[in-house]
Amino acid sequence: MLRFDNITKSFGGVTAVEQCSFEIPSAGITGLIGPNGAGKTTAFNVIAGHLQPDSGRIIFDGHNVTQLPAWRRQAMGLSRTFQLPHEFGRLSVLDNLVVAAGNRDGEKLINAIFFPDRGRSREHEARQQALKTLEFLEIDSLAGELAGNLSGGQKKLLELGRALMQRPRLILLDEIGAGVNRTLLGKIAEKILALNASEGYTFCLIEHDLDTVSRLCSNVHVMAQGRLLTSGSVEDVRNDERVIDVYFGGGKYQETA
Repeated sequence: MLRFDNITKSFGGVTAVEQCSFEIPSAGITGLIGPNGAGKTTAFNVIAGHLQPDSGRIIFDGHNVTQLPAWRRQAMGLSRTFQLPHEFGRLSVLDNLVVAAGNRDGEKLINAIFFPDRGRSREHEARQQALKTLEFLEIDSLAGELAGNLSGGQKKLLELGRALMQRPRLILLDEIGAGVNRTLLGKIAEKILALNASEGYTFCLIEHDLDTVSRLCSNVHVMAQGRLLTSGSVEDVRNDERVIDVYFGGGKYQETA
């Protein structure tokens, strides 16, 4: 689905990502892990088009999208969520999803003037899609609530819902577990697994909670100091001495109960 091909990205004299390469296979759930400062979020920002790399290529679904802006990549089916949710706090939960829908015919001036029914029809479709998405995420009871009033975990579900409204092929999830209690994190993980199994969505996620990574991901890439350290199953990387040194502080990872 996506190839991160020999990417380098620097900020001034600091190299955040250096000659890093990895792949995200289609219809899978891939983890991107590593210690703080490893370059994971920078990699996501480069993939999504929020940052341009200094060198290297981003290949999405066979197309070189390295020079394309974020909105063009989104239109091709590449979506992302953020570690800190970017909701419209003064809009309702439902409206947050509606405004995230793609193909908004009513926003085109020529349609608004000459084909108003087309715009109204699309708005109705977007609203119905939003209601179904909220029901799937089990937050439909909050449809009329202001998004700014949601808890941290509910905002993460809303972020996922907004990404789904774009009907993407690949969703980048940036620290879905940050600030989320274990119960709600479990629910979010269930939704991701269901979307992958029943709808074939491809996911790549940054996550520090390795229980969640182990539950969700079939393959994991480990970054350290801007480079790819290793790739493999969670079990493989958990027992890799290099990963233990840079990520687990020199001690074996122990599963929590």
